Amino acid sequence: MSDSRHKRPEPVQVIKERRDAALEALVGRVPYIRFLGVEFDRRGDELTAVLPFKDDLIGNPFLPAIHGGVIAGFLEITAIVGLGWAQLWDGVESGALDAKALKDGAMPRLPKTIDMTVDYLRSGLPRDAYARARITRAGRRYASVQVEGWQDNRDRPFAQATGHFLMPRPIEAGDTSGGLS
Repeated sequence: MSDSRHKRPEPVQVIKERRDAALEALVGRVPYIRFLGVEFDRRGDELTAVLPFKDDLIGNPFLPAIHGGVIAGFLEITAIVGLGWAQLWDGVESGALDAKALKDGAMPRLPKTIDMTVDYLRSGLPRDAYARARITRAGRRYASVQVEGWQDNRDRPFAQATGHFLMPRPIEAGDTSGGLS
């Protein structure tokens, strides 16, 4: 007889693999992430976006400085992936979203950007950049996110952004629309 109170906890490695698979599936849905080369460093439920420097990112070769559109895109990607990760977290932790479910397309739809305001605080230097998103409000239909980007020193951000997003409705059992409508 099995009692759920005495269920053995999953090995830490199994949980880490499930988290990594979920993040990989989420990030793999956005081609622009691959185009820019953005990576995500996951520590528990916290994500840090990493934009490895490459010469193609330079907008002004005389400074040189990272192109403003690349910076804005990087911050928006960080916000969207942060929201998507927050949506997935409970399913990943409970085991409801395992590797098979992720391969079968159990991923929720990504939030849609309503607006994004970027503050360029200083030039993005020709080196790696980092960003973290902080969800300030997440409701059923709407979310607000703040993102901070830095390079060498987190206390000296080079850009910050505030974004508002339309959240997709949750996918229910038997729903074939993928959260549309």
